Amino acid sequence: MLKQTLQQKLLQKLSPQQIQLMKLLQVPTVELEQRIKEEIEANPAVEEGRDEDPDADYEEREERDDLEDFDITDYMDEGDIASYQTSVRNKGKDEEDRQIPYAAGRTFQDMLMSQLGLKSLDERQRIIGETIIGNLDESGYLRRELENIVNDLAFSQNLMIEVDELESVLEVVQTLDPAGIGARDLRECLLLQLNRKDRHDPAIELAKQVLEQQFEAFTKKHYSKILKKLDISEEELKEAVEEIVRLNPKPGGSTQVSSRAMDQVVPDFLITIQDDELQLSLNGRNAPELKISPSYAEMLKGYAASKTKDKKQKEAILFVKQKIDGAKWFIDAIKQRQHTLMVTMKAIMGYQKEYFLSGDETKLRPMILKDIAEIVSMDISTISRVANSKYVQTPYGTFLLKSFFSESLSTDSGEEVSTREVKKILQDCVDAEDKRKPLTDDRLAKILKEKGYNIARRTVAKYREQLNIPVARLRKEL
Repeated sequence: MLKQTLQQKLLQKLSPQQIQLMKLLQVPTVELEQRIKEEIEANPAVEEGRDEDPDADYEEREERDDLEDFDITDYMDEGDIASYQTSVRNKGKDEEDRQIPYAAGRTFQDMLMSQLGLKSLDERQRIIGETIIGNLDESGYLRRELENIVNDLAFSQNLMIEVDELESVLEVVQTLDPAGIGARDLRECLLLQLNRKDRHDPAIELAKQVLEQQFEAFTKKHYSKILKKLDISEEELKEAVEEIVRLNPKPGGSTQVSSRAMDQVVPDFLITIQDDELQLSLNGRNAPELKISPSYAEMLKGYAASKTKDKKQKEAILFVKQKIDGAKWFIDAIKQRQHTLMVTMKAIMGYQKEYFLSGDETKLRPMILKDIAEIVSMDISTISRVANSKYVQTPYGTFLLKSFFSESLSTDSGEEVSTREVKKILQDCVDAEDKRKPLTDDRLAKILKEKGYNIARRTVAKYREQLNIPVARLRKEL
């Protein structure tokens, strides 16, 4: 049964301009440059260049006033145009544009295929080899069971083979570069690489013996057990271990890295010290000079002065007004982005002034998003957008803003310190430890307690993992 009801609701909706600003706010400098290029290509009313009167505020200039005062309804008959036709946004209110980046360069599978073509294989073996290469994971390993690949060949290629024949072709694939490709586990991967080295080198032969006979003990760093089982000296084992750690555990990944463009960090802010005072500046690439195309502005003025009101004229007015409005919103969003970035960074710089003056991580104060949001009177989500993707260049290095945020921790004296300070002390302790007898989590907790930081062992383990420090057993060296 259909029924009509009258309801009153209070909703908060973001305008297209606000959504545009939020998107621009979260992109780093390099992506901003690309975003501006795309806008210039898509909207001819946006141009690069300085405004004619740089000293005047953009909104106060006469040309801007003329465009603001232009009312498109004065040139349209009632019913000529629907409200949706003047909108420059034709997607859902919450929809975000997500572009898929296209990878350039050849994959390591492509490189292996080209190498396979140089091998002396018949058509049957070539199909098997290509199937094996197609089943390699991104690290270069063959993780699938050979029986499953045999079944694949039977169903997809109508090729009936036995596991023995598949293994013989796999041996050919394992001769391709880089060494270690086609291994079924880490042990086989390392042995494949060692087999290509000098067989007359005692250290290499011993390294192969360690992997073949004592692989589990080696992975757990039970060196005393290996010394006893193989009846070798500590110096001999040390040389063998050095040979093993030089090997590449992910041969496929090394090829992918070489064919991928290196990521470049472009700082959004620059902090310098002059006369013991901090100076903050915004990367010039974040402040592009943009303006509304004078030709489009003149075009709209020309239409305003014209007495003609035919259909083509109305369509032209509508098109030009849409492009100018879009340009105005984009330029305003860029300026608002610059303002928000500077206000937020100034607040962070002031909050962490002692650290930025000294570079001493122990001077970092506990700081959460809410602290900065309250200082600048902005929403926490806005601060998060700035902190998650922006970098600042300091006299001590270039850092992600997010790294300056940390929770607080109370010392025995009641003083609140940053967890970053505790992690720095933890890292220093591990760096200075005797690698023959690494510090356990219990021992690290005791050292921190002696320094006034009463932290449980499980908390030490959590901080250690966040610092990518392995457990004591795996840090042991000969």
